[in-house]
Amino acid sequence: MERILSVANLSVSFGDRTVIRDLSFEVNEGDCVAVIGPNGAGKTALLRALMGLVSYKGTIQWAPEVRLGYVPQQIAADRQLPLSAMDLLTAKERRLKLQRSELDGVAAEVGLTQNILSTSMGTLSGGQFQKVLVAFALLGKPNVLLFDEPTASLDELAEEHVYELLQKLQKEKGMTTLLVSHDLSIVYRNANMVLCLGNRKSCMGPPREILTPEMLEEIYGAPSHYYQHAHGHAGLDPHREEQQ
Repeated sequence: MERILSVANLSVSFGDRTVIRDLSFEVNEGDCVAVIGPNGAGKTALLRALMGLVSYKGTIQWAPEVRLGYVPQQIAADRQLPLSAMDLLTAKERRLKLQRSELDGVAAEVGLTQNILSTSMGTLSGGQFQKVLVAFALLGKPNVLLFDEPTASLDELAEEHVYELLQKLQKEKGMTTLLVSHDLSIVYRNANMVLCLGNRKSCMGPPREILTPEMLEEIYGAPSHYYQHAHGHAGLDPHREEQQ
């Protein structure tokens, strides 16, 4: 597999607080890398550094052909704002000077009906809103997708639909994915590599090697943060994890 990302000695600080210190890892083309860690470990900061949105020390080297797509954790939409889902997607289509056929294809791929596209962003359901954000990220044909806790505010059914879509994109298009998630059952099902950002140490490897009770306790600091997910995998209690 070709290497698509190399990170060496990465450090990110905000004022006097360093959230990432001397982090090094590599990502190969087609990988699905889950990024996990306790609150404040720098998961969102890492994604923002990878996109060049925050200052950092160290080296971030993407392969020359990389095109990034980003799905944020959430966006607050004013329910009074007269902006439809189609308005949002059309704005990016025009900015990138894309063919209308690409927008239509992405909308169909994500499952955005004409009814959803014509609906105000502020009145969409959580699942519909997240699909619009995924479609927005896919415009421009990215080959790397960054997902920051993409289902944090969704119910279980909507969450399943989003992850089914992500699996489809990876299998059919061979996209490389970096996924921030607190739910280890999602990590087990989707990721082939796990990057753990801990307050005292960081590590990376396949889920079966990294997501052991001993390693999780070392990274999160206390076994009481674990719960048994319905799928039978150990997980993190989302009610114990504040948003970063």
